[in-house]
Amino acid sequence: MNIRNTIKKIPKSPGVYKFYDTHNKLIYIGKATFLRDRVRSYFARRSLGEGGYKTKSLVSQIRKIKYQKTDTVLEALILESNLIKKFQPKYNSKAKDDKSFSYFLITKNENFPRVLLIRETDLKKFNKNWVYGPYTSRRKMEVALKIIRRIFPFHSMKLKTEKGCLDFQLGRCSGPYAGAISKKDYLRNIRGIEMILAGKKPRLIKKLKKEMQAYAQKHEYEKAANLRNKIFALQHIQDVALISETSGQWVVDSGQSIRIEAYDISNIGGNYAVGSMVVFSNNKPDKSQYRRFKIKTVEGVNDTGMMREILERRVKRRLTTSYTNVKVVDKNLWPDPDLIILDGGKAHLNMAEKLLRDADLDIPVAAIAKGPTRKKLDLYYTKNAVRFFNILSNVQLIEKIRSEAHRFAISYHRKLRRKNWMN
Repeated sequence: MNIRNTIKKIPKSPGVYKFYDTHNKLIYIGKATFLRDRVRSYFARRSLGEGGYKTKSLVSQIRKIKYQKTDTVLEALILESNLIKKFQPKYNSKAKDDKSFSYFLITKNENFPRVLLIRETDLKKFNKNWVYGPYTSRRKMEVALKIIRRIFPFHSMKLKTEKGCLDFQLGRCSGPYAGAISKKDYLRNIRGIEMILAGKKPRLIKKLKKEMQAYAQKHEYEKAANLRNKIFALQHIQDVALISETSGQWVVDSGQSIRIEAYDISNIGGNYAVGSMVVFSNNKPDKSQYRRFKIKTVEGVNDTGMMREILERRVKRRLTTSYTNVKVVDKNLWPDPDLIILDGGKAHLNMAEKLLRDADLDIPVAAIAKGPTRKKLDLYYTKNAVRFFNILSNVQLIEKIRSEAHRFAISYHRKLRRKNWMN
Protein backbone atom coordinates (compact mmCIF):
# COMPACT_ATOMS: atom_id res chain seq x y z
CA MET A 1 0.00 0.00 0.00
CA ASN A 2 1.21 3.50 -0.85
CA ILE A 3 0.84 5.29 2.50
CA ARG A 4 1.13 8.76 0.99
CA ASN A 5 -1.69 8.16 -1.51
CA THR A 6 -3.83 6.61 1.21
CA ILE A 7 -3.45 9.68 3.44
CA LYS A 8 -4.54 11.98 0.60
CA LYS A 9 -7.84 10.10 0.40
CA ILE A 10 -8.56 10.33 4.12
CA PRO A 11 -11.20 13.00 4.86
CA LYS A 12 -10.68 16.01 7.11
CA SER A 13 -13.43 15.06 9.52
CA PRO A 14 -13.73 13.56 13.01
CA GLY A 15 -13.30 9.83 13.28
CA VAL A 16 -11.13 6.88 14.21
CA TYR A 17 -8.06 5.60 12.37
CA LYS A 18 -6.63 2.07 12.47
CA PHE A 19 -3.06 0.97 11.71
CA TYR A 20 -2.25 -2.54 10.48
CA ASP A 21 1.13 -4.30 10.18
CA THR A 22 2.55 -6.41 7.37
CA HIS A 23 0.55 -9.44 8.60
CA ASN A 24 -2.68 -7.41 8.37
CA LYS A 25 -2.90 -7.37 12.17
CA LEU A 26 -4.48 -4.37 13.84
CA ILE A 27 -1.77 -2.76 15.99
CA TYR A 28 -3.14 0.68 16.92
CA ILE A 29 -6.43 2.60 17.09
CA GLY A 30 -6.67 6.34 17.53
CA LYS A 31 -9.24 9.13 17.38
CA ALA A 32 -8.95 12.47 15.62
CA THR A 33 -10.70 15.77 15.20
CA PHE A 34 -9.27 15.96 11.66
CA LEU A 35 -8.46 12.44 10.45
CA ARG A 36 -6.14 13.32 7.57
CA ASP A 37 -4.07 15.79 9.59
CA ARG A 38 -3.71 13.40 12.52
CA VAL A 39 -2.66 10.41 10.41
CA ARG A 40 -0.27 12.53 8.36
CA SER A 41 1.42 13.75 11.55
CA TYR A 42 2.72 10.24 12.25
CA PHE A 43 4.72 10.25 9.03
CA ALA A 44 6.02 13.83 9.13
CA ARG A 45 9.79 14.10 9.31
CA ARG A 46 9.61 16.12 12.49
CA SER A 47 7.46 13.49 14.20
CA LEU A 48 9.77 10.70 13.12
CA GLY A 49 12.81 12.65 14.26
CA GLU A 50 11.47 13.83 17.60
CA GLY A 51 8.99 11.09 18.47
CA GLY A 52 9.62 8.65 21.29
CA TYR A 53 10.68 5.05 20.89
CA LYS A 54 7.11 3.73 20.95
CA THR A 55 5.95 6.11 18.23
CA LYS A 56 8.93 5.29 16.00
CA SER A 57 8.40 1.57 16.56
CA LEU A 58 4.71 1.89 15.71
CA VAL A 59 5.27 3.89 12.52
CA SER A 60 7.94 1.46 11.30
CA GLN A 61 5.38 -1.36 11.34
CA ILE A 62 2.45 0.39 9.64
CA ARG A 63 1.59 -1.15 6.28
CA LYS A 64 -2.12 -0.38 5.95
CA ILE A 65 -4.43 2.34 7.22
CA LYS A 66 -8.21 2.24 7.63
CA TYR A 67 -10.57 4.79 9.11
CA GLN A 68 -14.17 5.31 10.23
CA LYS A 69 -15.76 8.75 10.00
CA THR A 70 -18.01 10.03 12.77
CA ASP A 71 -20.36 13.00 12.89
CA THR A 72 -18.70 14.49 15.95
CA VAL A 73 -15.55 14.33 18.07
CA LEU A 74 -17.64 12.98 20.94
CA GLU A 75 -18.59 9.95 18.83
CA ALA A 76 -14.97 9.50 17.77
CA LEU A 77 -13.94 9.40 21.43
CA ILE A 78 -16.57 6.77 22.22
CA LEU A 79 -15.91 4.71 19.08
CA GLU A 80 -12.19 4.62 19.82
CA SER A 81 -12.87 3.29 23.31
CA ASN A 82 -15.28 0.59 22.11
CA LEU A 83 -12.89 -0.58 19.37
CA ILE A 84 -9.92 -0.71 21.75
CA LYS A 85 -11.97 -2.79 24.17
CA LYS A 86 -12.99 -5.15 21.35
CA PHE A 87 -9.65 -5.62 19.57
CA GLN A 88 -7.05 -4.66 22.24
CA PRO A 89 -4.26 -3.63 19.81
CA LYS A 90 -0.81 -4.04 21.29
CA TYR A 91 0.29 -0.43 20.88
CA ASN A 92 -2.82 0.86 22.63
CA SER A 93 -1.81 -1.20 25.65
CA LYS A 94 1.72 0.20 25.48
CA ALA A 95 0.31 3.72 25.27
CA LYS A 96 -0.87 3.46 28.87
CA ASP A 97 2.63 4.21 30.21
CA ASP A 98 1.61 2.34 33.38
CA LYS A 99 -1.26 4.78 33.99
CA SER A 100 -4.69 3.43 34.86
CA PHE A 101 -7.47 3.58 32.30
CA SER A 102 -10.76 5.22 33.28
CA TYR A 103 -14.35 4.07 32.70
CA PHE A 104 -17.90 5.37 32.77
CA LEU A 105 -19.99 3.60 35.42
CA ILE A 106 -23.81 3.54 35.47
CA THR A 107 -25.00 2.60 38.97
CA LYS A 108 -27.86 0.32 37.92
CA ASN A 109 -28.27 -1.01 41.45
CA GLU A 110 -29.68 2.37 42.56
CA ASN A 111 -33.29 3.50 42.35
CA PHE A 112 -32.22 6.45 40.22
CA PRO A 113 -28.93 5.42 38.56
CA ARG A 114 -26.06 7.86 38.32
CA VAL A 115 -23.22 8.13 35.80
CA LEU A 116 -19.78 8.21 37.42
CA LEU A 117 -16.13 8.04 36.37
CA ILE A 118 -14.03 5.28 37.91
CA ARG A 119 -10.45 4.05 37.67
CA GLU A 120 -9.41 0.66 36.36
CA THR A 121 -8.41 -0.37 39.87
CA ASP A 122 -12.08 -0.09 40.94
CA LEU A 123 -13.47 -2.28 38.15
CA LYS A 124 -13.67 -5.43 40.27
CA LYS A 125 -16.20 -3.75 42.58
CA PHE A 126 -18.85 -3.41 39.86
CA ASN A 127 -20.77 -5.52 37.39
CA LYS A 128 -18.93 -5.43 34.05
CA ASN A 129 -22.23 -4.67 32.28
CA TRP A 130 -22.40 -1.38 34.15
CA VAL A 131 -19.11 0.04 32.81
CA TYR A 132 -18.09 1.59 29.49
CA GLY A 133 -14.49 2.06 28.47
CA PRO A 134 -11.52 2.05 28.62
CA TYR A 135 -10.57 5.71 28.14
CA THR A 136 -7.06 7.09 28.43
CA SER A 137 -8.00 10.65 29.44
CA ARG A 138 -10.21 11.34 32.43
CA ARG A 139 -10.36 15.03 31.47
CA LYS A 140 -11.85 14.21 28.06
CA MET A 141 -14.38 11.96 29.76
CA GLU A 142 -15.45 14.82 32.02
CA VAL A 143 -15.96 17.11 29.02
CA ALA A 144 -17.84 14.38 27.12
CA LEU A 145 -20.13 13.73 30.07
CA LYS A 146 -21.02 17.43 30.28
CA ILE A 147 -22.06 17.34 26.62
CA ILE A 148 -24.17 14.20 27.10
CA ARG A 149 -25.73 15.55 30.27
CA ARG A 150 -27.15 18.58 28.45
CA ILE A 151 -29.29 16.16 26.43
CA PHE A 152 -30.02 13.58 29.13
CA PRO A 153 -29.87 15.19 32.60
CA PHE A 154 -29.34 12.89 35.60
CA HIS A 155 -28.86 13.03 39.37
CA SER A 156 -25.16 12.80 40.24
CA MET A 157 -24.98 13.28 44.03
CA LYS A 158 -24.79 10.34 46.42
CA LEU A 159 -27.35 12.09 48.62
CA LYS A 160 -30.95 11.24 47.75
CA THR A 161 -32.16 14.83 47.67
CA GLU A 162 -32.16 17.85 45.40
CA LYS A 163 -31.78 20.32 48.28
CA GLY A 164 -28.71 22.45 47.71
CA CYS A 165 -28.12 20.75 44.36
CA LEU A 166 -26.67 23.34 41.98
CA ASP A 167 -26.99 20.90 39.07
CA PHE A 168 -30.77 20.77 39.62
CA GLN A 169 -30.98 24.57 39.63
CA LEU A 170 -28.95 24.74 36.40
CA GLY A 171 -30.94 22.02 34.62
CA ARG A 172 -28.17 19.42 34.59
CA CYS A 173 -30.11 17.26 37.05
CA SER A 174 -33.63 16.17 36.17
CA GLY A 175 -34.67 16.21 39.85
CA PRO A 176 -35.94 12.68 40.50
CA TYR A 177 -35.94 13.14 44.30
CA ALA A 178 -37.82 16.44 43.94
CA GLY A 179 -40.53 14.75 41.89
CA ALA A 180 -39.63 16.78 38.81
CA ILE A 181 -39.41 13.64 36.65
CA SER A 182 -41.03 10.22 36.84
CA LYS A 183 -38.90 7.16 37.40
CA LYS A 184 -39.92 5.83 33.98
CA ASP A 185 -38.74 8.99 32.19
CA TYR A 186 -35.59 9.17 34.32
CA LEU A 187 -34.64 5.61 33.33
CA ARG A 188 -35.27 6.53 29.69
CA ASN A 189 -32.64 9.25 30.07
CA ILE A 190 -30.21 6.74 31.53
CA ARG A 191 -30.94 4.34 28.67
CA GLY A 192 -30.21 7.15 26.23
CA ILE A 193 -26.82 7.70 27.88
CA GLU A 194 -26.10 3.96 27.72
CA MET A 195 -26.81 3.89 23.99
CA ILE A 196 -24.54 6.88 23.36
CA LEU A 197 -21.69 5.28 25.32
CA ALA A 198 -22.25 2.03 23.42
CA GLY A 199 -21.88 3.90 20.12
CA LYS A 200 -25.53 3.46 19.16
CA LYS A 201 -26.52 7.06 18.47
CA PRO A 202 -28.22 6.30 15.09
CA ARG A 203 -30.33 3.59 16.72
CA LEU A 204 -31.13 5.93 19.62
CA ILE A 205 -32.35 8.67 17.28
CA LYS A 206 -34.52 6.16 15.42
CA LYS A 207 -35.99 4.96 18.73
CA LEU A 208 -36.72 8.51 19.93
CA LYS A 209 -38.42 9.41 16.65
CA LYS A 210 -40.71 6.43 17.01
CA GLU A 211 -41.60 7.41 20.56
CA MET A 212 -42.15 11.03 19.51
CA GLN A 213 -44.62 9.97 16.83
CA ALA A 214 -46.46 7.78 19.35
CA TYR A 215 -46.84 10.71 21.76
CA ALA A 216 -48.02 12.98 18.96
CA GLN A 217 -50.71 10.48 17.95
CA LYS A 218 -51.92 10.43 21.56
CA HIS A 219 -51.99 14.25 21.51
CA GLU A 220 -49.32 14.37 24.25
CA TYR A 221 -47.62 17.23 22.51
CA GLU A 222 -45.46 18.37 25.42
CA LYS A 223 -43.77 14.97 25.66
CA ALA A 224 -43.46 14.81 21.86
CA ALA A 225 -41.81 18.26 21.85
CA ASN A 226 -39.37 17.17 24.56
CA LEU A 227 -38.27 14.19 22.47
CA ARG A 228 -38.07 16.38 19.37
CA ASN A 229 -35.64 18.65 21.24
CA LYS A 230 -33.51 15.68 22.30
CA ILE A 231 -33.39 14.38 18.72
CA PHE A 232 -32.34 17.79 17.45
CA ALA A 233 -29.65 18.04 20.16
CA LEU A 234 -28.29 14.60 19.24
CA GLN A 235 -28.18 15.53 15.56
CA HIS A 236 -26.45 18.84 16.28
CA ILE A 237 -24.06 18.02 19.10
CA GLN A 238 -21.89 21.06 19.80
CA ASP A 239 -18.62 19.52 20.97
CA VAL A 240 -16.29 22.48 20.45
CA ALA A 241 -15.15 22.19 24.07
CA LEU A 242 -14.21 18.56 23.45
CA ILE A 243 -12.46 19.50 20.20
CA SER A 244 -10.40 22.03 22.16
CA GLU A 245 -9.59 19.42 24.79
CA THR A 246 -8.89 16.61 22.32
CA SER A 247 -6.95 18.56 19.70
CA GLY A 248 -5.57 21.60 21.45
CA GLN A 249 -2.79 21.88 18.90
CA TRP A 250 -5.42 22.77 16.30
CA VAL A 251 -7.23 25.43 18.30
CA VAL A 252 -5.38 28.59 17.41
CA ASP A 253 -4.69 31.11 20.12
CA SER A 254 -6.25 34.43 19.18
CA GLY A 255 -2.92 36.10 19.89
CA GLN A 256 -1.13 34.17 17.16
CA SER A 257 -0.23 35.88 13.90
CA ILE A 258 -2.74 34.68 11.35
CA ARG A 259 -4.23 36.27 8.26
CA ILE A 260 -7.98 36.81 8.46
CA GLU A 261 -9.74 38.05 5.34
CA ALA A 262 -13.27 39.44 5.67
CA TYR A 263 -15.58 40.21 2.73
CA ASP A 264 -18.73 42.30 2.33
CA ILE A 265 -21.00 43.50 -0.50
CA SER A 266 -22.55 46.95 -0.93
CA ASN A 267 -25.17 47.98 -3.53
CA ILE A 268 -28.57 49.62 -3.96
CA GLY A 269 -31.01 47.38 -5.80
CA GLY A 270 -28.08 45.79 -7.59
CA ASN A 271 -26.72 49.15 -8.78
CA TYR A 272 -23.17 50.37 -8.07
CA ALA A 273 -22.41 46.91 -6.71
CA VAL A 274 -19.02 46.57 -5.08
CA GLY A 275 -17.23 44.27 -2.68
CA SER A 276 -14.53 44.69 -0.07
CA MET A 277 -11.73 42.58 1.34
CA VAL A 278 -10.20 43.66 4.64
CA VAL A 279 -7.29 41.88 6.26
CA PHE A 280 -6.58 41.47 9.96
CA SER A 281 -3.24 40.25 11.31
CA ASN A 282 -2.62 39.81 15.04
CA ASN A 283 -6.27 40.82 15.44
CA LYS A 284 -5.47 44.26 14.01
CA PRO A 285 -6.38 45.69 10.60
CA ASP A 286 -3.62 45.66 7.99
CA LYS A 287 -4.87 48.38 5.65
CA SER A 288 -2.02 47.88 3.20
CA GLN A 289 -3.64 44.55 2.32
CA TYR A 290 -7.19 45.90 1.82
CA ARG A 291 -8.67 45.37 -1.65
CA ARG A 292 -11.79 46.65 -3.46
CA PHE A 293 -13.84 44.92 -6.15
CA LYS A 294 -16.29 46.33 -8.67
CA ILE A 295 -18.89 43.66 -9.50
CA LYS A 296 -18.66 42.86 -13.21
CA THR A 297 -20.67 39.72 -13.96
CA VAL A 298 -23.72 39.80 -11.68
CA GLU A 299 -26.79 41.93 -12.31
CA GLY A 300 -29.76 42.66 -10.07
CA VAL A 301 -30.07 41.89 -6.35
CA ASN A 302 -27.95 38.78 -5.81
CA ASP A 303 -25.57 39.18 -2.88
CA THR A 304 -24.56 35.51 -2.91
CA GLY A 305 -23.69 35.66 -6.62
CA MET A 306 -21.71 38.86 -6.07
CA MET A 307 -19.79 37.29 -3.19
CA ARG A 308 -19.05 34.29 -5.40
CA GLU A 309 -17.60 36.57 -8.08
CA ILE A 310 -15.32 38.22 -5.53
CA LEU A 311 -14.07 34.92 -4.12
CA GLU A 312 -13.47 33.51 -7.61
CA ARG A 313 -11.36 36.55 -8.46
CA ARG A 314 -9.59 36.27 -5.10
CA VAL A 315 -8.64 32.63 -5.71
CA LYS A 316 -7.10 33.55 -9.08
CA ARG A 317 -4.79 36.00 -7.30
CA ARG A 318 -3.30 33.42 -4.91
CA LEU A 319 0.36 33.66 -4.09
CA THR A 320 1.17 29.97 -4.43
CA THR A 321 4.32 28.20 -3.27
CA SER A 322 5.64 28.26 -6.85
CA TYR A 323 6.20 31.99 -6.42
CA THR A 324 8.00 31.90 -3.09
CA ASN A 325 11.49 31.79 -4.59
CA VAL A 326 10.87 34.64 -7.02
CA LYS A 327 12.78 37.77 -5.96
CA VAL A 328 10.15 40.23 -7.17
CA VAL A 329 6.65 39.10 -6.35
CA ASP A 330 3.72 40.44 -8.35
CA LYS A 331 1.75 42.78 -6.08
CA ASN A 332 -1.45 41.43 -7.59
CA LEU A 333 -0.76 38.06 -5.97
CA TRP A 334 -1.81 37.71 -2.35
CA PRO A 335 -0.94 35.04 0.27
CA ASP A 336 -3.62 32.56 1.30
CA PRO A 337 -5.72 33.53 4.31
CA ASP A 338 -5.84 31.32 7.39
CA LEU A 339 -9.50 32.17 7.89
CA ILE A 340 -12.18 33.75 5.68
CA ILE A 341 -15.12 35.66 7.19
CA LEU A 342 -18.15 36.52 5.05
CA ASP A 343 -20.89 38.98 5.86
CA GLY A 344 -23.82 36.68 5.07
CA GLY A 345 -25.75 33.62 6.13
CA LYS A 346 -25.78 29.90 5.36
CA ALA A 347 -26.17 30.45 1.61
CA HIS A 348 -22.91 32.40 1.57
CA LEU A 349 -21.17 29.72 3.64
CA ASN A 350 -22.35 26.85 1.42
CA MET A 351 -21.33 28.74 -1.71
CA ALA A 352 -17.85 29.53 -0.38
CA GLU A 353 -17.28 26.00 0.91
CA LYS A 354 -18.11 24.51 -2.51
CA LEU A 355 -16.02 27.10 -4.37
CA LEU A 356 -12.94 26.42 -2.23
CA ARG A 357 -13.45 22.66 -2.41
CA ASP A 358 -13.65 22.82 -6.20
CA ALA A 359 -10.41 24.82 -6.16
CA ASP A 360 -8.85 22.12 -3.92
CA LEU A 361 -8.29 24.64 -1.12
CA ASP A 362 -8.65 23.80 2.56
CA ILE A 363 -9.39 27.27 3.95
CA PRO A 364 -11.79 27.60 6.92
CA VAL A 365 -14.79 29.86 6.36
CA ALA A 366 -17.20 31.59 8.74
CA ALA A 367 -20.35 33.47 7.74
CA ILE A 368 -21.96 36.08 9.97
CA ALA A 369 -25.48 37.45 9.72
CA LYS A 370 -27.75 39.45 11.97
CA GLY A 371 -30.23 37.24 13.80
CA PRO A 372 -34.03 37.61 13.52
CA THR A 373 -34.08 40.22 16.29
CA ARG A 374 -31.14 42.11 14.72
CA LYS A 375 -29.65 42.31 18.20
CA LYS A 376 -27.17 39.47 17.93
CA LEU A 377 -24.98 37.80 15.34
CA ASP A 378 -25.72 34.36 13.92
CA LEU A 379 -22.44 32.59 13.22
CA TYR A 380 -22.07 29.68 10.78
CA TYR A 381 -18.77 28.01 9.96
CA THR A 382 -17.21 25.07 8.16
CA LYS A 383 -15.98 22.07 10.16
CA ASN A 384 -12.33 22.95 9.65
CA ALA A 385 -12.95 26.38 11.20
CA VAL A 386 -13.16 24.90 14.71
CA ARG A 387 -9.39 25.22 14.93
CA PHE A 388 -10.07 28.97 15.22
CA PHE A 389 -12.65 28.59 17.96
CA ASN A 390 -10.82 31.08 20.19
CA ILE A 391 -11.26 33.71 17.49
CA LEU A 392 -14.80 32.83 16.44
CA SER A 393 -15.96 32.89 20.06
CA ASN A 394 -14.57 36.42 20.51
CA VAL A 395 -17.79 38.29 19.69
CA GLN A 396 -16.24 41.75 19.99
CA LEU A 397 -13.42 40.87 17.59
CA ILE A 398 -15.78 39.28 15.04
CA GLU A 399 -18.09 42.32 15.16
CA LYS A 400 -15.07 44.61 14.72
CA ILE A 401 -13.86 42.69 11.65
CA ARG A 402 -17.34 42.53 10.15
CA SER A 403 -17.92 46.26 10.72
CA GLU A 404 -14.61 47.13 9.10
CA ALA A 405 -15.45 45.08 6.00
CA HIS A 406 -18.84 46.80 5.84
CA ARG A 407 -17.30 50.27 6.25
CA PHE A 408 -14.74 49.66 3.51
CA ALA A 409 -17.38 48.30 1.11
CA ILE A 410 -19.86 51.10 1.63
CA SER A 411 -17.18 53.78 1.31
CA TYR A 412 -16.28 52.45 -2.15
CA HIS A 413 -19.96 52.19 -3.07
CA ARG A 414 -20.54 55.83 -2.12
CA LYS A 415 -17.47 56.90 -4.04
CA LEU A 416 -18.83 55.32 -7.24
CA ARG A 417 -22.23 56.94 -6.72
CA ARG A 418 -20.67 60.38 -6.22
CA LYS A 419 -18.50 59.94 -9.29
CA ASN A 420 -21.53 58.97 -11.40
CA TRP A 421 -23.57 61.91 -10.05
CA MET A 422 -20.79 64.38 -10.89
CA ASN A 423 -20.59 63.02 -14.42
